[in-house]
Amino acid sequence: MSSILVAVIGIIVFALGYRYYSKFVAEKIFKLDPNYVTPAYRYKDGVDFVPTNKFVLWGHHFTSVAGAAPILGPAIAVYWGWLPAFLWVVLGTVFAAGVHDFGTLVLSVRNKGQSVGTLAHRLVGQRAKILFLFIILILVLMVNAVFAWVISNLFISYPASVLPVFIQIPLAVWIGYAVYKRNAKMLLPSVVALIIMYGVAILSSKIEILQIDFVQYLGGEGGAGIFGLSTVSSAFFIWIIILMVYVYIASTLPVWKLLQPRDFINSHQLVVGLGILYLGLLFTNPEMTAPATNANADTPWLPLLFITIACGAISGFHGLVSSGTSSKQLNKETDARFVGYLGAIGEGILALISIIAVATFFTSTRDFSNVYQSFADANADGLGVFVEGAAVLAGGLGIPSDVAVTIVSIIVVSFAATTLDTSVRLMRYIISELGSEYKLPALTKAHVATSIAVISSTALVLLPEGPKGFGSGGYQLWPLFGTANQLLAAISLMLIAVWLKRLGRNYALVLIPMIFLMVMTLYAMFQQVAFEWSWMGSTPNTLLFILGAIIFIFAIWIIITAFSVLRKDYERPLDG
Repeated sequence: MSSILVAVIGIIVFALGYRYYSKFVAEKIFKLDPNYVTPAYRYKDGVDFVPTNKFVLWGHHFTSVAGAAPILGPAIAVYWGWLPAFLWVVLGTVFAAGVHDFGTLVLSVRNKGQSVGTLAHRLVGQRAKILFLFIILILVLMVNAVFAWVISNLFISYPASVLPVFIQIPLAVWIGYAVYKRNAKMLLPSVVALIIMYGVAILSSKIEILQIDFVQYLGGEGGAGIFGLSTVSSAFFIWIIILMVYVYIASTLPVWKLLQPRDFINSHQLVVGLGILYLGLLFTNPEMTAPATNANADTPWLPLLFITIACGAISGFHGLVSSGTSSKQLNKETDARFVGYLGAIGEGILALISIIAVATFFTSTRDFSNVYQSFADANADGLGVFVEGAAVLAGGLGIPSDVAVTIVSIIVVSFAATTLDTSVRLMRYIISELGSEYKLPALTKAHVATSIAVISSTALVLLPEGPKGFGSGGYQLWPLFGTANQLLAAISLMLIAVWLKRLGRNYALVLIPMIFLMVMTLYAMFQQVAFEWSWMGSTPNTLLFILGAIIFIFAIWIIITAFSVLRKDYERPLDG
């Protein structure tokens, strides 16, 4: 089948979803008010609460929620065939992710910019809040640890990408000061910054001395490392320490100094990167050589498809960003549709090209089967196949393969780094909320909470021996991520439904994707806990069994409580 036809169908559905469906939700369900005083103005502090232009905020929101997940998940899910992945990405984005991201943003804005974890208390009850915060804390800890590993691995595999990525930091700080201290416009400086980044990317691809390669600095793969580690493990250690120092600084700085301008630059990377890939697709017009459905899959797609593709269809982490950082920067309530729903559409477009890049990379279906022999192989090789497949598409525009690979890796690293420091900032908020809840004032201090977040994330990365070698300790918990993340999305949709019920509005458009996601996720989690990780399972794992069982029980508890709340009638709404 023609890959161009697949892309055109997907983009048309996305466009119709934003034009009509999101407008209906905004006007008839959420009833956005352009005169509502948003938390960005009501609690303006110049650090977290900062009124922000909707285009800049869209850049922050999208790049924070994107990371590597909308690339990696679809690249893995192509294992079951490109058609199931395509349908879930397109329909999930329009009817689930858009409503979820948009809804959690509006819900937070209407309730003092509070996170979904805090709002669980007001909407469902105190006990639900504590259980919900526990699930969120485990989730962001996993994101911090695994994304640190992913970025370190990409820096080691593609050393030409390091210098362009790090040059972005001083450029973003310069833009932040220019915009907020000298009232300059952000568009032109950010475009210039992007040109500088890609100029450096071309140079570093061609000039070896510009490639920051710690493995080579330590004597190559056969050289002597540090602390008794191999040179590759030593390089991982160095990069992880550098990254953790960076995210500590980035997550405590005021959002206008680094977060917003860097994310605005990254949003241009999205436009440029997607433009290159889709134009390359137009010029090369490759066939979808991966099978539409894989009859030889060793793992059934139901329900794992809906867990494997989270970001790019629907993801609970998006609700944390919407209610954690984006809601505190929203200039006007009516901007929520552009930031929240269109942010989900942007991620869907990225997930779509990930599917196409992988599905067109192979010369034949047999070659696909040789690489994607099992679900485990898909997990191991999916990201690498995307990078190489995307480079082939970019080559359709005459871009040299080495430059194309560097640019694609820069985009992946930039998004992953944005997600990492946003996640650390969110973890700081959660720790502070727990400090307030349990009367521990020290935990409410920004640097104390951030220190706990960074130290615990670093410990999870470095101390346990992970399945991918040194530095991959976060992967010990990663099998929990998919189900925990989707449970978070389902519970967030439930909170939106409760809020709408209290306002006396139609909440069916929220309830339907909530029930679907809840059934698929609980089904998948029960399979994992009972039939994989328990002593009766195929791969017993005590740690995953205990944590998975706890999260499963907590989720059931929250759901039962929330459904009892949904059945009640309310004389006065919580907030309008």
